[in-house]
Amino acid sequence: MRTHQPGRHELGQNFLIDRTTIDTVVELVAATDGPIVEIGTGDGALTLPLERLGRRLTGIEIDGRRAARLARRTGPATEIVHADFLHFEVPTAPHVLVGNLPFHRTTAILRRVLAAPGWTDTVLLVQWEVARRRAGVGGATLMTAQWWPWYEFRLVSRVPASAFRPRPGVDGGLLTSTRRPEPLVPHRERHGYQDFVRRVFTGRGHGLADILAATAPWVPRQEVRRRLRQLRLAPTALPKSLDAHDWAALYALSGSRRRGPSRRE
Repeated sequence: MRTHQPGRHELGQNFLIDRTTIDTVVELVAATDGPIVEIGTGDGALTLPLERLGRRLTGIEIDGRRAARLARRTGPATEIVHADFLHFEVPTAPHVLVGNLPFHRTTAILRRVLAAPGWTDTVLLVQWEVARRRAGVGGATLMTAQWWPWYEFRLVSRVPASAFRPRPGVDGGLLTSTRRPEPLVPHRERHGYQDFVRRVFTGRGHGLADILAATAPWVPRQEVRRRLRQLRLAPTALPKSLDAHDWAALYALSGSRRRGPSRRE
């Protein structure tokens, strides 16, 4: 069996060695369509099995030495690019994103992924707690709520730290996301919606009724409470208890779309 060269500490390289996890990632990608873009190919633990799907594959690797070595082992339908994904020009045509993300760069890469055009599905291996939070397990987070109208997130499985070399200090988690064919909020209103979500998450009050009254004071309080009842949410419920459809409904109620785009996301 081919052994992995030690990962570079400054690049956060923890290579996937668990065959079951590799097979699961490939199966998830096989259920999608279109060209594949892999984030962080490393020594090809995912790249080489993904090649067998017979689809066009582009691998992005920040370590030039590894990129060169892997390029010599891949077939003509695969292109290995030496680049930092954070600065890589993501295709605008439909494609699938897959990768074992460096744990210390997960949030930055996820923000880049969520703002990127083109992709239809992602299959990403990230830190376990990050995977749980992005999938809304135990309550939605600000980032998840800000992107829910356009993407569906799913937590697939937990991946033990022993599945990586060198072994990280935390477990990983397999997270998938799919672009909604019909968004819950129009794309042109993304900035306004995301600002509304941020204001609700950071707003003061003893629950959604108070927070929404302060966030959208032009909406009568009785109307806020009526809508919360329709959504089966208590006035004292917290923002993390909302799901994607709840957020879209409250954004529509707030009239935030008429207040113009935010300068922040």
